[in-house]
Amino acid sequence: MHESNITLIMAFFHPPPFVFLLIVQTICVVAQNNSGYVSVGESLIATDDTTSWLSPSGDFAFGFSPLSQNDLFLLSIWFAKIPDKTIVWYANADNPALRGSKVELITDRGLVLTGPQGDELWATNTSVMGELHTLLPTQILERGGVLSSPQSETNFSKGRFQLRFIDNLLLNTINLATDNPNDAYYAAGDSSASSPGKQLVFNESGYIYILKNNSQTFPLNQATVGSTADSNYRATLNFNGVFTQYSHPKTSNANVSWTVIWYLPDNICVSSNVRTGSGTCGYNSICTLKPDRRPMCTCPNGYSLLDPNDQYGSGIPDFIQGCEEDKLSPGKDLYSFEVLINTDWPNSDYEFLKPYIEDQCKTSCMEACMCAVAIFRLGDSCWKKLPLSNGKMDSNLNGGKAFIKIRNNNSITLPDGGLPNPEAKKNQDKLIFMWSMPLGGSVFFNIILIVAICIGAFFLNNKKLKRPRINFNVVEMNLQCFTYKELVEATDGFKEELGRGAFGVVYKGAMQMSSNVLVAVKKLNSLFQESEKEF
Repeated sequence: MHESNITLIMAFFHPPPFVFLLIVQTICVVAQNNSGYVSVGESLIATDDTTSWLSPSGDFAFGFSPLSQNDLFLLSIWFAKIPDKTIVWYANADNPALRGSKVELITDRGLVLTGPQGDELWATNTSVMGELHTLLPTQILERGGVLSSPQSETNFSKGRFQLRFIDNLLLNTINLATDNPNDAYYAAGDSSASSPGKQLVFNESGYIYILKNNSQTFPLNQATVGSTADSNYRATLNFNGVFTQYSHPKTSNANVSWTVIWYLPDNICVSSNVRTGSGTCGYNSICTLKPDRRPMCTCPNGYSLLDPNDQYGSGIPDFIQGCEEDKLSPGKDLYSFEVLINTDWPNSDYEFLKPYIEDQCKTSCMEACMCAVAIFRLGDSCWKKLPLSNGKMDSNLNGGKAFIKIRNNNSITLPDGGLPNPEAKKNQDKLIFMWSMPLGGSVFFNIILIVAICIGAFFLNNKKLKRPRINFNVVEMNLQCFTYKELVEATDGFKEELGRGAFGVVYKGAMQMSSNVLVAVKKLNSLFQESEKEF
């Protein structure tokens, strides 16, 4: 074997065994190109016409794959003979390489990725070895091995789903601020002490099974698999959380797609019934299974995506919602109901009422400022819910009804007769929603929160000034930032509670401005756990 080739392969002994197996078994001599072996010191540059290094069989390529964003490239491994350039491994996806970046084979270091200015981005002898979201034939996932989903079909940053092999196979979501797993929404195999799983094996014949300590096997699926001589195979944890095995003919010259052999779980919308995390879809969203058995996430009427570019993310109300807002607009007919059949948000309950008839269930939610949705089922059972997590359509609910509260009019009369700016209020709620999710309820948190609100208020101020409120003095129209100490003094130590909204508790206070002005101060709770992007 060529000396440079030995150097390259030895560099891949640093990562965990399952990463090493991916690199060595699929690329093996990745440092071979069309003219022979690559010598130490040779490199690839990220450009539109960048070349790649091929495996001995020519089935795989290693190099820079251009991303949909301009001037960004992903250092990756892909099927070289398949037109859609299916990626099976990638490095540094959270910080893709800029145009002009270089990957070089260096003595004693293996592959080193540097940016256009020479700054090191990634190397094979570091602990961060890139992301695995795909298994290939002859690969073995050892106990403790993890696959991480990408965020979307075109965004390869770490997504919300994991496949873990810990005695058995587990599929779970994570909260992206950490890698800490939520409850598993699917499990396969036997995790008992008498026969725990030892390895997850994708053998050379294309079959995937769990190998136990007693040498017995637990197949993940009984589907018939053809010969690996005739077809390419892969098993991928997709961005939507479905673990799927695919095949693609090797001899076809036509632009055919990958064929699905089997997948887990069968219905991810129903399977994802976890006690922590938002589920398959984000908060305030509904998971529906499409004909291809893949999930689709939609917001209910009256809600919109927090991030329009993240179809699987959380939704927020299009209306003002909260206990203090309800008190500012006393009276009846503040809300109406949107009715959905066979829809539920399991484990979002904050109150369960039984025996209750349907009208009692609706009235109870209508009169409770904390209630966002009421579920009536089984003829006498009522669940009141907030926040809304694990939303799903499920025919097994047997006609159960979901009553979603939607505010009829966003205008709220303030104590002095003025009207707030609904659009500015919506923007403020988005800001508060994002900051409330990952932070705890401590003094330090409140200080950070106040600073954040002040920064947000600065940008919202110009829009507010274009639509002056009625009966407000000029001095009081201008936004003012307050210290945490000032808010403590204004509320007499958060003494008098006005109500509880979706994201926290509201306290009564008084501020000395141009006059003694009564104020409501919201102290946020940590109700949500969502993505680092939203934070």
